[in-house]
Amino acid sequence: MEFLDLLDIGGIFTALVLITVALLLLRSIRIIPQATAGVVERLGRYHKTLNAGVNLVFPFIDVIRRTVDLREQVVDFQPQSVITEDNLVISIDTVIYYQVTDPKSATYEIANFVLGIEQLTVTTLRNKVGSLDLEDALTSREEINAALRTVLDDATGRWGVRVNRVEIRDIVPPESVRESMEKQMKAERDKRAAILIAEGTKQSDILTAEGNKQAEILRAEGDAKATVLRAEAEAKAEALVADGEAAAIQKVFDALAAAKVTDQALAYKYIEQLKELAQGDANKVWFIPSEFSAAAQALGKAFGPK
Repeated sequence: MEFLDLLDIGGIFTALVLITVALLLLRSIRIIPQATAGVVERLGRYHKTLNAGVNLVFPFIDVIRRTVDLREQVVDFQPQSVITEDNLVISIDTVIYYQVTDPKSATYEIANFVLGIEQLTVTTLRNKVGSLDLEDALTSREEINAALRTVLDDATGRWGVRVNRVEIRDIVPPESVRESMEKQMKAERDKRAAILIAEGTKQSDILTAEGNKQAEILRAEGDAKATVLRAEAEAKAEALVADGEAAAIQKVFDALAAAKVTDQALAYKYIEQLKELAQGDANKVWFIPSEFSAAAQALGKAFGPK
């Protein structure tokens, strides 16, 4: 009986040992998810950083102090009230994109790096926007983003955190300022519309005047060309008539020369034409041209004594 009792005690002890070993093995295996890191402390001191996958640690000696997400994170901070240089209170809403690059520094260098980033953002915004008036603050988002990025990079580098992007999502001025800005914008739009209408009317009048001017010029050029063409046609007609008359006279002279008409015959013909001139009713007074004397002399010589 005593031997059997010893066997039973030994079996129980062996079973307990096996169970303990199994539990220790299970406790020594740690599985870290992808894009996650585990910070391990051994007896209260930093020991190592566990990467994604299966890792072995000493049970009850090594303790995983913290698991850190290595993915890029987005933090939307509450809108912050900031006073501008012209003493206006505006509300600025910011968004921060950050990523943990060193899990050890993110765990031991600062207690809460997200809170630290938020406080740095608020302080930098107040310093930067406080040196700008409202109009500059509304139009200098890129400049404010760059200033935030510089300050956050300098501070968060020691924390094992990298700030990838800083975005100002919205800048809200006071209600009274918004109403004034809306009225100013409406007045500017109305002014631009009136200027555009006036410019359009001006351009239309200029184009109309230019069109009328061009039409008058073209009409005058057409009239001038028509006058020139008519004058040239009349000159050509007169030249043709003169050429015809000259040709007819030349033919008469040629015919007289061929017929050998004497001066006495021409004088007699000339006197006959004078009789026809004297027979008209309206010919009450008329003058005898000098040619009549020459014709009379020719006739006297023809019929006078030889």
